[in-house]
Amino acid sequence: MTRIILSGCMGKMGRVVHSLVDSDPAYEIAAGVDIASSTSGFTFPVYPSITVCEMPADAVIDFSGISSIPGLLEFGVKRQVPLVICTTGLTDGMKSDVLEASGEVAIFQSANMSLGINLIENMVKKAAKLLYGSHFDIEIIEKHHNQKIDAPSGTALLLADSINGALGGQLEYVYNRNEVRRKRSRNELGLHSLRGGTIVGDHSVVFAGIDETIELSHTALSKEIFAVGAIKAAAFIKDKGPGMYTMQDLIEEL
Repeated sequence: MTRIILSGCMGKMGRVVHSLVDSDPAYEIAAGVDIASSTSGFTFPVYPSITVCEMPADAVIDFSGISSIPGLLEFGVKRQVPLVICTTGLTDGMKSDVLEASGEVAIFQSANMSLGINLIENMVKKAAKLLYGSHFDIEIIEKHHNQKIDAPSGTALLLADSINGALGGQLEYVYNRNEVRRKRSRNELGLHSLRGGTIVGDHSVVFAGIDETIELSHTALSKEIFAVGAIKAAAFIKDKGPGMYTMQDLIEEL
């Protein structure tokens, strides 16, 4: 059994994780953490801060907010409990702190916890290597609900960075073409964002060549897919030594 401390247990994603864990005997939530530390509706203790949590656990799943990251890292290192960091939007300083902490405790982090998106990441890297040299242009289109603040999405940047890395970093990211009137350059990688309605997450990578177009797409129909990935990550990382781990590491072990 994998015993989990769920940080951000009262948020939308925290409640989805809670529901999935309750229906799977291979997992158990040992404790929850949330700034609104009401225990109503929970069968486990809920703490206002992870730094005061005393329950033993195999891993922490964090779906809280960036303000919780310092305490989360302190807890993981001090208690030697592996961390699954699902919170996005970390500052450069926080990313450095996460990397430093991974030298002392196992940390799992991914821009997107969906297994499907990470399989797409593998596919677009291979496609980019094969197609870019044949004069295919590459564009990324992402769509999300109208409450999302950041653009482009972290997942769009994940896909862009994977493509660019596969091509030796020769691509230039272009986010807004209306500021400059010119033809598309050969080394552009366009990123386009759409915000509307209740779209959970939709990402497409378009390879546009001469007389043919190839499109690799992923559509998230609910937030449950991200919770499933986080739970699998907790089971994967619980016995790992210090280091940074990603969904690609998990996929290779499946």
